[in-house]
Amino acid sequence: MAEDDTYVPLDKCAKAYVTIRDRLKKMQDDFDAEVEALKAQQDKIRFYMMEEMKKLGSTSLKTNEGTIMMSVKTRYFTNDWDAFKQFVLDNEVPDLYERRIAQKNMAEWLKNNPKKVPAGLNSEASYDVSVRKNS
Repeated sequence: MAEDDTYVPLDKCAKAYVTIRDRLKKMQDDFDAEVEALKAQQDKIRFYMMEEMKKLGSTSLKTNEGTIMMSVKTRYFTNDWDAFKQFVLDNEVPDLYERRIAQKNMAEWLKNNPKKVPAGLNSEASYDVSVRKNS
């Protein structure tokens, strides 16, 4: 707000921040509703094309507007993480996991084991400011 050395009371800053956040939230809500409506239309069209492709016995069809391709997408998940973790350990296949550190678990590990830091571990911390609207 104050680009020079002019003091602006923090209550005014907080009010402006909350006002902007509330406007952005409303814009996001409106945008989200529009996006969801478009996604619903797109899903109906996708389902129709899929059914027509099945009837034709085709996985690819060239049209004047573009090529429609149908494929099988497989997603893997588990309902028993303990058993899956044991499977990974028993078979020595850590590559079955994605390369991502569980942030809260890593923070807790470092808090409890400050002298056992994994090689190559980096961290980045930054300050953030938030404003909670008065009720």
